[in-house]
Amino acid sequence: MVPWNGPRAKVQIKLSIQRLRTLQEKKLALAKASRRDIADLLNKGRVETAKLRTEGMIQDDIYVELLEVLELYAEMLQARFNLLEASTGTEPEPSISDAVCAIVYAAPRTELKELQVLREILMHKFGRNFSLSLQQSDPPPATVPVRVLSKLALFTPSKELVDAYLGEIARGYGVAWTPESSNNDTAAPEDDEDGGIEPLKRDGETEADDKDKDGGDGDAGGGEKDAKGGSRDQKTTVKDDGEKQKQKEDKTSPVKQQPTAIPPPASATPAPAKKLTEEEELAQRFEKLKNLR
Repeated sequence: MVPWNGPRAKVQIKLSIQRLRTLQEKKLALAKASRRDIADLLNKGRVETAKLRTEGMIQDDIYVELLEVLELYAEMLQARFNLLEASTGTEPEPSISDAVCAIVYAAPRTELKELQVLREILMHKFGRNFSLSLQQSDPPPATVPVRVLSKLALFTPSKELVDAYLGEIARGYGVAWTPESSNNDTAAPEDDEDGGIEPLKRDGETEADDKDKDGGDGDAGGGEKDAKGGSRDQKTTVKDDGEKQKQKEDKTSPVKQQPTAIPPPASATPAPAKKLTEEEELAQRFEKLKNLR
């Protein structure tokens, strides 16, 4: 274990920050090349291979986020180095506790030798018990920040996340590809436009049964017609009785005088229209055209 040395620790923090930035740039360049390769796979129709590559790219993106968080904590130690050097107890000051615990816990999960040397310096600074409390365990130590634990958690990317990554890559490189879920969503309304789902028939029903049903409906219609014919005969007899009763009432009641129609006055009849000459007709047409304008 490397013993504590203030100037050396300060230089080691600075080296760790530089290496963290360099590694992030390297990972981002590799991710860009990986996205281009995935777009080529989608263009060739190798979707399954593209999905596997995308899962690896998602893990690399999470690793880059972890490097960003560790860089932030290293800069915090650099800015508050006086507090770090003045600490004499077995635990760091509360203002730098998250930074120290994050670097000691997460440094072994990185590929940076400079960060691992800084980890050993910090472990020597705060003692053996502090170092043992930050060993890998399940559940993880409570002193480690949650933002670091979330980046270190192992998981398999979900199908929705992989499809979202593939969709963005296809859109960025102009590849005609859409996720399977979106294709299923667009196919459903097309089925409705074609006429919907046909009603299900019971077992044993055939077209002949449908024809028999139609024939039965026709017979029922004939019976209804006969019933209508009988009702019409009854209506005619009732109508004749009503006319006879009305004639009897007319004989007994006095005759009413009908008002005489008055002819309309002679002035109300329209006068015959005068026949216009060709010049007058042309003049009227021009007037209509002017009004239209």
